[in-house]
Amino acid sequence: MKLSPSSFNENSYYITPSEMIEFNYCQRFIYFMKCLGIEQYEEKRYKVQKGKDVHLLRERQNKSYLRKKLGVIDKEIDVQLVSNLYKIRGKVDEILILEDNTMAPLDYKFAVYNDKIYDTYRTQIIMYGLMIKEVYDVDVTRGYLIYCRSNNKIVELPITEKDERKLIDKIKQFQDVMQGYYPKATRYKARCDDCCYRNICIK
Repeated sequence: MKLSPSSFNENSYYITPSEMIEFNYCQRFIYFMKCLGIEQYEEKRYKVQKGKDVHLLRERQNKSYLRKKLGVIDKEIDVQLVSNLYKIRGKVDEILILEDNTMAPLDYKFAVYNDKIYDTYRTQIIMYGLMIKEVYDVDVTRGYLIYCRSNNKIVELPITEKDERKLIDKIKQFQDVMQGYYPKATRYKARCDDCCYRNICIK
């Protein structure tokens, strides 16, 4: 059974995959935006909007299609998930129900596959896996990415206990920042060049 938004603890902040990706890029970005409430002002990028269009198209086309080569026996589409244990939330494109009695998140990407799974995609899949594991009380050992610009290539991503522990530690760090902890700046200084907070960030 999926958890509804009413399952939220109103006194807690629930982290989304996109926020965790920003946190991994630079923890101070989250400090300024979420802890201090200083909003960024950027125009929507073409790829972001195009990605949304792809998700809507796939949602309409694939309602009954099962990927039997992956061992899929059923699936749920466009699922809102909440973890009250880790205080995270998000919407996954598909949850695959597999013949080995496990489940797996599947996410569409408006991208070309270049033989590498980026950390941003990995973070999303692992977060979805943690939520599915809690909500459905089932094992989640892998996830899948579909690269729409590579002829809908499917790539499997293993999810290990080590991956989960590493992410859970990052979630705790995020929560510390939300409580007012001022994190260290990113060690990748090139990331600061076009940051909207560079003028107020104390190095």
